[in-house]
Amino acid sequence: MTFTAICWWDHVNIVFNHTTNHWYSRALTAQKPKQHRSFPVTANRKWRGCSEAQCDINQETVIKSPFCSVSMAEDPPRNFRSAYYEKVGFRGVEEKKSLEILLKENPLDVEKLNTFSQRFPLPSMYRVHVWKVLLGILPPHCDSHSLVGGYRQEQYQDVFEALTVMRFIQMNTPPTQVYLRMFQLESQQLPRRSVTTPPDSKDEEFLSIARAMEEMVEDPVDCYWLIKCFVNQFNNKFGDSIPHLPKSLEHYLSVEDSGLLNHLKSTGALPMLPYHLWFRRCFAGCLPESSLQRVWDKVISGSCKILVFVAVEILLSYKIMLMKISQPEGVVNFLCNMPQENTDAIVSKAIDLWHKYCGTPMHPV
Repeated sequence: MTFTAICWWDHVNIVFNHTTNHWYSRALTAQKPKQHRSFPVTANRKWRGCSEAQCDINQETVIKSPFCSVSMAEDPPRNFRSAYYEKVGFRGVEEKKSLEILLKENPLDVEKLNTFSQRFPLPSMYRVHVWKVLLGILPPHCDSHSLVGGYRQEQYQDVFEALTVMRFIQMNTPPTQVYLRMFQLESQQLPRRSVTTPPDSKDEEFLSIARAMEEMVEDPVDCYWLIKCFVNQFNNKFGDSIPHLPKSLEHYLSVEDSGLLNHLKSTGALPMLPYHLWFRRCFAGCLPESSLQRVWDKVISGSCKILVFVAVEILLSYKIMLMKISQPEGVVNFLCNMPQENTDAIVSKAIDLWHKYCGTPMHPV
């Protein structure tokens, strides 16, 4: 029986053999052939600050440290490594593998993909594809993806050409305006060309989401379909819940920091907070796209409550600044033009807060 010590930093098994007076390291990576390296050492040498514990089995020394664990010579359990990855900040290693397994299923299990998106951030390389499946742009049956994708492109071209013939769009029309006109035509809300009215609030919401999506998705056909289906799903699924989100924000803020809530109430800023930007535009135009897409992972997979916790975490993160502002207009102006440096950390904390109060979906993935 052979004991080894497994160290997360090198992905290796490290063993000291007293007969040869060498350290031996063996790569754990399954895709590569097993590689052995030996390191001559003295009896008192320590491996990267790890203490040594003598074992009489096969005359081997097993390294013990907070970052090592004694196990049998066979490969460690999958959850062992993933736990250490998460502790030291390397999330997403095991999650990516799990998602790849889900995406190999045929048909795709949409419920499991929803649950995965609720529990973990989607890897960038798979995000657009998963969004398209969750929003119904692509069907669960993988064999049909190519065919359905072709139909989506044909429909896009037909609508685009129709708007061109009707002179609603020209060659120099901004893409987001093109997407808006296409959406209006398909939803039978296209205004008359003779009527030149400024965009209403619904149009502004659409344009904000379109501008953000345009930064995330390169292909114009995918971009339009994602915008269209995102807006439709959000309005149809969460339309009745949106008016209640400000009350939810007030509740959770009272639990997390009642002093900040009282300050916002006393200054008259609470009813003037940018709820429209937060809860109608889903933070489009407020957060940079690198942070925003992690929030939209949760919205697309079925939760509008995440928007509340992002708003709460923004208020908590900038508490010091907000406590210094006594005018409600100043609070609103600051929040509408908030700094962009720490948004990734804010979103991470917001997701943790969301899991804390709403729990974590436990469907097997």
